Amino acid sequence: MKKPCCAAEAMRRIRQIDVGGINVGLTMLDDAIHEVARMNLIKDEEIADELMKKLRIYNYIPKSAEQQYRSATLREYTHEVTL
Repeated sequence: MKKPCCAAEAMRRIRQIDVGGINVGLTMLDDAIHEVARMNLIKDEEIADELMKKLRIYNYIPKSAEQQYRSATLREYTHEVTL
């Protein structure tokens, strides 16, 4: 992922998604999705692992909500990649 040059650019890269019924803003989600898509992974578990690894660089993901984040980001990934 190309690191944002400044805080303002990072703010422009926030995307809100539903995580367990709560709208959450994730920085760099679109970039993470595109990078993982280029990896040509097949298994959902591997895709979710890579998404989480990349998203943790710029986002706090509580351990107690990790499964909800995995499901939500995988859902967004699937939606993006199938368009």
